[in-house]
Amino acid sequence: MTVIWGLDLKEIQWSKFKNSNMWNNMYYRRRTKFGVYQLAMILCVVSESLGTDALSQYLDQKRLVAATLPRLPNGEPVREYNRDIVGSFSYNIFAGVFVATIFGAAFFFDLFWPERRESKAVKLAWRICSVLASIFALSSAINLTVILVTRRARLSTPSMEKAITVKPALTYRKNGEAVASVVLIWLGWLATVWATVLMWRCISHIDRYGPFSKHARPMEPKPTDHAARLSDDVPVASESNPHTHEAQPELAKPTEAARPGEGVRVADNGYAHQPNSSLNRHATAHHPGY
Repeated sequence: MTVIWGLDLKEIQWSKFKNSNMWNNMYYRRRTKFGVYQLAMILCVVSESLGTDALSQYLDQKRLVAATLPRLPNGEPVREYNRDIVGSFSYNIFAGVFVATIFGAAFFFDLFWPERRESKAVKLAWRICSVLASIFALSSAINLTVILVTRRARLSTPSMEKAITVKPALTYRKNGEAVASVVLIWLGWLATVWATVLMWRCISHIDRYGPFSKHARPMEPKPTDHAARLSDDVPVASESNPHTHEAQPELAKPTEAARPGEGVRVADNGYAHQPNSSLNRHATAHHPGY
């Protein structure tokens, strides 16, 4: 199967969306991450979706006012000025898409490749992008709040504002869809901050312990104090200290050929007996029957 950036694409399977896989507790904060990531994405995306609809309504209203209201004495059409709300909702769309892109990508990466290995640069990019997502969501929430509370659309001929009834309302805070968008972006910002903190903590945990939860990590047996003392007392032979253990004499194997003039017989233990060797002479002197 194709491998891109060290990620095996065969891991992209519908079975990964099963509850038994998505919501298990094998990996560190897996269930919490998936819940908070999706909450941040949903709130911000719904906010920008409502803002997109409100934005479209104000753009349509601007064209409708110019086309239906009588022209001014100088022949110019009546204009509606609502660039502030249009710009604010446009920025809110960007913030919502950015949040959904970052934490949506994190969600799918953790779902399909929870045990992946990432370089320091990639982990730094995750951290930076999560912080930027929180900043963008907060700035959009503040901007929309100020615009809705303090501003309103206006016509180039103020006298006509009371003579006509337009929808949505020229006063932004009277537009229920716009107000709902602002409320949701504030909630989305809170969820985004929560998701950012989780992402940072999970990356730090992976650097220290790996992706698994504490109860799912393979445990290495620790030696007891008594075993540790015994291991310290037993000398270990090494190249730097060859006299730690006494060298044991090597016996010739039965398959070794004897040198000319030396008789070879096989002892009961299966090793070859060479009469002329120093070891055998020593054994014969002490044990004549050897």
